Amino acid sequence: MAGLWKAYAAGVALLCAGVLAAQQQQSFDYYILSLSWAPEFCADARQAAANPRECSASKPMNFVVHGLWPEVEHGRSPESCGKAERVSRGLVHDLLPYMPSEALINHEWATHGSCTGLSQKDFFTRLMLARASVQLPVQITSIGQTEKDEVFRIESQFAGANPSFPGGAFRVACRNNTLTEVRVCLDKNLKGRACPASVSDCKAGTITIRR
Repeated sequence: MAGLWKAYAAGVALLCAGVLAAQQQQSFDYYILSLSWAPEFCADARQAAANPRECSASKPMNFVVHGLWPEVEHGRSPESCGKAERVSRGLVHDLLPYMPSEALINHEWATHGSCTGLSQKDFFTRLMLARASVQLPVQITSIGQTEKDEVFRIESQFAGANPSFPGGAFRVACRNNTLTEVRVCLDKNLKGRACPASVSDCKAGTITIRR
């Protein structure tokens, strides 16, 4: 009888391990590289106080990496796939020029990176490569004061700065008619691809770009 219970316990352990592995390596179809517009994020006094590296008045930033998200064409994209260890100190150090917040780095690994089936190092290497593949349009990054612009022009400026990307690879996200992020659709090899209709787009015609 004891042998039967041991075999049963071993079988349950294997089943649980298999379920956990499946949870940690959920399938997905493409990535979204999310680029957050720092001046809008830092306009919130609480966020500015909590994120001095991103919101330093002496070294104002423009677009920073919010995350690299595994997405599916249809349905709900995977998130928080199993227990996630904290990101190693060495990786955090390497990532801070791209993602200027240790809390954000750990959040993105737990929420999104854990669903890719990649190791921390491989996931964040892909994130850095994805960011390096996108050129930022000078028309936006060089503005010296708050301006208004049309959403389609902002997306067109990104497309113009990245001629190797197909049409529809860039989507503007906004809140209260103000630029918050630009989202870039990439295939699983980190090549630009058109965003599916499910990727949210700013519905306002003209939005504010805070500086």
